[in-house]
Amino acid sequence: MPSSTSQAVRVAVLADSDTRWKWGALTARRIAPDDAANPVELTGFLLRGRATPTARQLAEVGVSADELREVTGMEFLRAIRDERYDVVVLALVGGAVQAMLHGLAALRMDERPVVVTGYVGVVYEKLADGLLLRHGADVVLANSRHDADRFRAVYEGVAADASSVTEAALPFLGGAPYEREEGRDTVVFAAQPSVPESRADRTYLLRRLVEHARLHPHREVLLKLRSKPGEHTTHLEELPYQKLADRLPGGLPPNFSLVYGHMGEVLDRTDLLVTVSSTAALESLHRGVPTAVLSDLGVREALGNHHFLGSGLLASWDQLDGGHRPVPDQDWLARQGVAADGAYDTAFDAARKRVAGLLGQPGLPPIEPYYTPATAPGYLPGILARHHLAPDGTPLPGAAPKAEVGGLRRVVRDAVRNAARGAYRHGVQRVAPVIRRLGEL
Repeated sequence: MPSSTSQAVRVAVLADSDTRWKWGALTARRIAPDDAANPVELTGFLLRGRATPTARQLAEVGVSADELREVTGMEFLRAIRDERYDVVVLALVGGAVQAMLHGLAALRMDERPVVVTGYVGVVYEKLADGLLLRHGADVVLANSRHDADRFRAVYEGVAADASSVTEAALPFLGGAPYEREEGRDTVVFAAQPSVPESRADRTYLLRRLVEHARLHPHREVLLKLRSKPGEHTTHLEELPYQKLADRLPGGLPPNFSLVYGHMGEVLDRTDLLVTVSSTAALESLHRGVPTAVLSDLGVREALGNHHFLGSGLLASWDQLDGGHRPVPDQDWLARQGVAADGAYDTAFDAARKRVAGLLGQPGLPPIEPYYTPATAPGYLPGILARHHLAPDGTPLPGAAPKAEVGGLRRVVRDAVRNAARGAYRHGVQRVAPVIRRLGEL
């Protein structure tokens, strides 16, 4: 823990996508002790892989760091070993969190950092799997009272320590409360990269959105997109709406637009937010913007809209076309951490207090994940191997990070790496879907 004299609280955030970087960096700012004597010094690490954010995506997220670098898992572990950090936030998919927990444990540092992890949004699938992969962190953040209760039940159900579960909220809620502006009438559909998944379902949603625009020619209708073709976010998007829109019979009406940018800025001019199950619904509800969760494709776990059961928000395009505006259930909102009543100001107090308490301890106990070679011998080794770690968390032979290169060698290496990543993304998004479709013939 930083001393009572002026000393920065050094926080490292490791993220594997643009949305997780946003969650991790904002979470770090909210939970780390931060005052004039001990300001937060934030270092961002972007895990190299399929979804490593581009410069455009990072600019759109709009969350800065004192330093930002792209690394492999091995390079990250070396940085934690060699550089002093007080807090580490793992903003990663579950398997990567588990690998980094075992890698950190294997470092056996005399003074290790406080390790924090959690979820970037609504947890509607793989609850037990994702949670157990995150077990071992000092703090597992829950974005609502509802999630905190579920998280503890999972850990207690396998006789694992549940004391790490700490109730908080999504760190990116905010913005001015909704006020209807005279002469403005804007409907926004918040698209998701992988929900729904099929071409037929995505084309259906796009067609209904366009038909809504034609039915209401004086209404501005926006399709809010997460990424541009060729970019990846938290989930893989094989059928971008941009391409489907180009092929839509009849073209697009003049009051229909595709938009990018910060979700908060889009919500500033939104009068109705429509989605299947996007976390954008919680941002919208926090601000009091009228919000609808579509039931057209059914209320199904695969879509994630089952999470909104009891919310009062489920509606179909037929109902929305006719002027229906769902009214949210207040009890549901309170349990989901939306905090539209002003309680958001204190939503991170418990997490901040827990982190401060851990930083104040003379020494933290070893990291002990629930999954070990003894409890999950047929599962854990494969997860760790994907990140070049042996079952005991140490680097596999030949996987240890090499010394950093500089000068011309670094320029050439980075150019080759960027070209390789571009080729990989092209293969994942363009070639692989074609091969899969051919295999279905």
